[in-house]
Amino acid sequence: MAAMTSTADTSGTSDAPRPLLNRRLAEFGTTIFAEMSALALRTGAINLGQGFPDRDGPDEVREAAVRALRDGRGNQYPPGPGVPELRQAVTAHQQRRYGLPYDPDTEVLVTAGATEAIAASLLALVEPGDEVIALEPYYDSYAACIAMAGGRRVPVTLRPRDGAYHLDLDELRDAVTPRTRLILLNTPHNPTGTVLTREELAAIAALAVERDLLVVTDEVYEHLVYDGEHIPLASFPGMRERTVTISSAGKTFSFTGWKVGWITASAALVAAVRSAKQYLTYVSAGPFQYAVAEALALPDTYFDGLRAELTAKRDLLGTGLAEAGFDVYRPSGTYFVTTDIRPLGAPEGGDGFAFCRALPERCGVVAIPNAVFYDDRAAGAPFVRFAFCKRTEVLQDAVDRLKVLQKGGSA
Repeated sequence: MAAMTSTADTSGTSDAPRPLLNRRLAEFGTTIFAEMSALALRTGAINLGQGFPDRDGPDEVREAAVRALRDGRGNQYPPGPGVPELRQAVTAHQQRRYGLPYDPDTEVLVTAGATEAIAASLLALVEPGDEVIALEPYYDSYAACIAMAGGRRVPVTLRPRDGAYHLDLDELRDAVTPRTRLILLNTPHNPTGTVLTREELAAIAALAVERDLLVVTDEVYEHLVYDGEHIPLASFPGMRERTVTISSAGKTFSFTGWKVGWITASAALVAAVRSAKQYLTYVSAGPFQYAVAEALALPDTYFDGLRAELTAKRDLLGTGLAEAGFDVYRPSGTYFVTTDIRPLGAPEGGDGFAFCRALPERCGVVAIPNAVFYDDRAAGAPFVRFAFCKRTEVLQDAVDRLKVLQKGGSA
């Protein structure tokens, strides 16, 4: 097959070769996560870049998957909306945790992780030319999914102040135009660790109702909140019928490779998203769906213990980064700590890309430059993200290695 195609005009001259890649995706290359994980592998550095744990989740959940495999449950195509046991477990979770009732037969859809849920929601709900507001910095798949849907992304930037990131509600309101179709919301927020407050969510809900907007909420870190509380936007007046709520098992139960996610929404919204989702993976992760159903029924002690463990890890890494000379933005949720590299006086100055590419050789640690999560790369240039979802001894080793940066040298 030829690498490129071209067309000839009537004068006999040829147009410029047409690239293979769809122009909507032309700005997206290999993800930074692939690049930095490869760098960690090549250098033997501690990988605090990608947000996956370095040990498996609860034994009883893993054994539930093994039991499902052996019993022949899910080894063939599961039902398109997801296995009934998982859909029922999701609705029980939403009712028990948040007082949100959903019908497991019509208002739940199981997906191949949260990333597919986001893609299917945007492909289903966005027409070419629609504007989609997203809180910047944002997870890189958001931009790609908006582009694939033919939408136009409109960033509203969370800005660092007083050791944390904050949303400007006036800026959000000003971003809404007659072309705005939906708001893509992420709380707890990756990469900044911001957890939107009840007051902020109430204002977003009022704006969505006033301007008749849909909202897609990415809530995969719902159980990883250390300061404040997680409140689903769907619980606010007027929002249940206009909100697609997304979550997944990967972050909560430390089985990121299983790729089991779900949406909860009104029957009409679920039907719309299912129309797109059925032509993506159709179905996936059959035996794992049964295991996740059991995981969602774990006692509160599991969720409390997970939160306490990650709080201690957040504090260990955050303190170590501060001692190494970074300015540290204390996260209220998620797996991640965002830092400002400028106080280090590093040779790279405020260039997070150069800093992260040099860091493995300098001290044997890998991080992610936050600029990849911004439309305005300059705004994110001095910020770097570290993941703390690793074993305590690994984090302590990383902290010890990072101390060399205080002296501007190499390990």
